[in-house]
Amino acid sequence: MLRIVLFLVLIALAAAGAAWVADQPGDLVLTAGGFRASTTLPRFVFLLGLFAAAVVLVWSILTTIWRTPGRLRRRRHEKRHARGRHAITHGLLAIGHGDTALARRHAETARRHAPNDPLALLLHAQSAQLEGNRGEAQRAFRAMAEREDTRLLGLRGLFIEAQRADDAVGAVMIAEEAIKLSPSSTWASHAVLGFRCARGDWSGALAILDSNLSAGLIDKPAYRRQRGVLLTARALELQTMDRDVARESVMEAIKLAPTLVPAAVLAAKFESEAHQVRRAMKLVEAAWLANPHPDLAEAYAHVRIGDSARQRLQRIETLAAKTPADRAGHIEGQLALARAAIDASEFARARAVLAPYVNDPTQRVALLMAEIERTEHGDGGRARAWTLRAVRARHDPAWTADGYVSDRWRPVSPVTGRLDAFQWQTPVASLPSDKGDLIESSAFEEAMLAAPPPKRVTAPANDTPMEPAPAASAPAEQDNSPPAAKEEPKAEPVVTPTEPVEPAPEPAESAPVAETPVFRTRADLGKPAPAPIPAVIPIVRAPDDPGIDDEGPSDEFTEQIGTPKAQAGGWRGFWSRWGA
Repeated sequence: MLRIVLFLVLIALAAAGAAWVADQPGDLVLTAGGFRASTTLPRFVFLLGLFAAAVVLVWSILTTIWRTPGRLRRRRHEKRHARGRHAITHGLLAIGHGDTALARRHAETARRHAPNDPLALLLHAQSAQLEGNRGEAQRAFRAMAEREDTRLLGLRGLFIEAQRADDAVGAVMIAEEAIKLSPSSTWASHAVLGFRCARGDWSGALAILDSNLSAGLIDKPAYRRQRGVLLTARALELQTMDRDVARESVMEAIKLAPTLVPAAVLAAKFESEAHQVRRAMKLVEAAWLANPHPDLAEAYAHVRIGDSARQRLQRIETLAAKTPADRAGHIEGQLALARAAIDASEFARARAVLAPYVNDPTQRVALLMAEIERTEHGDGGRARAWTLRAVRARHDPAWTADGYVSDRWRPVSPVTGRLDAFQWQTPVASLPSDKGDLIESSAFEEAMLAAPPPKRVTAPANDTPMEPAPAASAPAEQDNSPPAAKEEPKAEPVVTPTEPVEPAPEPAESAPVAETPVFRTRADLGKPAPAPIPAVIPIVRAPDDPGIDDEGPSDEFTEQIGTPKAQAGGWRGFWSRWGA
């Protein structure tokens, strides 16, 4: 509406001006030297308008002729750019559905028509990756890393290629360069944090964690938990070398993460040594309420140095009364109570505590029952039967992260490098070894390897018959268990008994019988490492367990990934090669 009004106003002004010019009397005379021209004012205005229009027309023709080459070049460039964009679009779609030949053809077209387009470089690199041409992909990513607008993307691609080539040093250097460019890069921060944890550089890992908090990559609760994990790892490493720093670290860790089991255990140990018994008990109780764990029960029992076994039993009774009502927490309290009762030689109490679990025992329940039979009555037959039941019993909870089962807590997953990945839970699945053999639980294997050689004893006259093991239906051709009288194996890494030993008839009073070595050490009974079950994927044991070849990975936590062949490629291979 405003435009219409403005247009009408302009027309009115033009008409008024024309009428004014037409009404002016007189002539307009132009004299130049001997030339003299005379005309009226309206005619002069008309001729002036024609001259101005002619000048504008000539100027337009000249500028059009002058600009024509540039317009032609620009139009040709736009057509090339349009072809390049079309090739980029269809090339990325070809990569999406895995058409290698089509992706390569579109990549060549895009590089020819749009060589400076960042997406053309990305298409070229991804098509080379799809073909498996790592050299071409690296050259494309280097070209991207040299550009200001695609530098971070190029570093990301070079980092992935370094991982695929198992170049751990190169991958970490690239990730550190990416952090300098962009501290908020999640992938670079994760890589550098995992690498520093793998090398035991806890100060460097804490610095990366602080940078992540400043960049907004993690929130405050996650930062407190992860910082507590890193401080606990540093304290565990320094507890035998620099106890002052270890104590300072674990005390800060327990404030940040009061439910972290290893932090609570180590902090309680330091408080106990400082004769702060009440504070040590409170630390253990706080962690026990959130996550009942046998290490917590052990620390609680020995919180006061020099106490007798009965005093430790009374203390464990107090802790067991605080156990959560759920089944997992309840059984941990009962197992701790049974352990303390056995140490106090109150076998009837231990049997009563374990009675609800003997029909469907876990491995630790079966091993505790074997120790009760051996220690209380010297019944080798029942102890052997319970030991065999432990081989096939349900798994106890263990430290598990990303399918990897460990016999101890670790701050970082050796599979993915994820911080605070280990959880105390029953393993759901397990990893196969490189040769496809079953890897038995470390608790049972260590018991069989570390037990004293068999000795000859005389069976008591009132010896009750042995209870047969529950898995009597196993096929005979799968029986790999050694005879009772055979010598102790020198270095058998795999122990897979699949058929229970049939109970022998009761011998005469003078006939000696051979006893099989059984699990009887307290430290081994406390280990919750799982044992394999036939027809189930086996669990990979940590390389520091007995029976593993000494030429395997070192004791550093990031290298304990089981077998190198099963974890050789990608991110797993990257972390499995560090620490040597």
